[in-house]
Amino acid sequence: MKHIYVAGTADTKGEELAFLADAIVMTGASVVRVDVGTRNPTVPVDVAAGEVAGHHPAGGDAVLGGNDRGAAVAAMGIAFARFAQSRNDIAAMIGIGGGGGTSIITSGMRALPLGLPKIMVSTLASGDTAPYVDVSDIIMMPSVTDMAGLNRLSRVVLHNAAQAISGMAARPAPPPDGRPSIGLTMFGVTTPCVTAIADHLRSTYDCMVFHATGTGGRSMEKLADSGLLSGVIDITTTEVCDFLFGGVLPATEDRFAAIARTGLPYVGSVGALDMVNFWAPSTIPEHYRGRLFYEHNPNVTLMRTTAQECHAIGEWIGARLARCAGPVHFLIPEKGVSALDIEGGAFFDPEADAVLFEAIERTIRPNDTRRVTRLPLHINDPEFAKAATSAFLDIARQ
Repeated sequence: MKHIYVAGTADTKGEELAFLADAIVMTGASVVRVDVGTRNPTVPVDVAAGEVAGHHPAGGDAVLGGNDRGAAVAAMGIAFARFAQSRNDIAAMIGIGGGGGTSIITSGMRALPLGLPKIMVSTLASGDTAPYVDVSDIIMMPSVTDMAGLNRLSRVVLHNAAQAISGMAARPAPPPDGRPSIGLTMFGVTTPCVTAIADHLRSTYDCMVFHATGTGGRSMEKLADSGLLSGVIDITTTEVCDFLFGGVLPATEDRFAAIARTGLPYVGSVGALDMVNFWAPSTIPEHYRGRLFYEHNPNVTLMRTTAQECHAIGEWIGARLARCAGPVHFLIPEKGVSALDIEGGAFFDPEADAVLFEAIERTIRPNDTRRVTRLPLHINDPEFAKAATSAFLDIARQ
């Protein structure tokens, strides 16, 4: 039997935690009340804070044994994430919290599979929620008033949250249609290529296209790590440029690591590696003044990568793909890597591209499972999309 987990700091938010759990029980659902507080609870719970804290790698004393509340909150977040991963009876999770509780509980929610219902009722839900949601599917619900005792508004907010999580748990999404899912990365300047690939494969695969904005690549790789993808066609690896050179849409150090960890069939390319993304021109770092820029729109400015930068980008990508034991086929479009990097285009620079291609070819260390193929095509040529499709079908059958 699975349950709705109701998490909160039962020392400071006990009244609200009890009200929310009772409201969910009234819908007919089974609940598990979890205390993630760092002091004595004020209401009964089903899972005590000490049990959660015991999941910390250094043991419960690392969470509850000190006097520094900030350190305790951070440690409890680590413990709660490991606690959540250890449970196999979670139908859904809902949490309530202020700053500390939101940090702790969303740490656990982010560790849960995508698709499993998650609602966080928080005093922080109307601000910048990126640190709490990251690349998960947590629903952030504003509490409106602070959680300092129940009132006529907080009762309504918590009642609505109870109805929402109960409905999600009682009526889960229908199962997929049976087609395996693959992840694809796309930017505006690689849209023709990726759209064509998805069109070629959609009858066989459920094609999930991710916007290569930093969070897009991380979302795709989270799905890969979660076992929800059967392969990846990573045409648009541009997030690496922003990571290495201070752009606003960066990957993380972990980019490509999910491919190495899972061994998924992987087709990659150099899409939009000719650019670093910044916001409006006034936001561009001073040391980049005088470079070649293209105004994508009034709020987004693109900077052309130099040959020296392309060398670093190519080595960074190649070195990480060289760690992959699964099938990898990397395709190089010799006539340009984006809609701007084309003869007559604003970023056309064959010399910089050549440096990029050589660095990838050399550092990826081709072998029986890792191949690099050069094609006398532009990345948005229809024939390149066909080649990428064929490359993926070939390695997916291995």
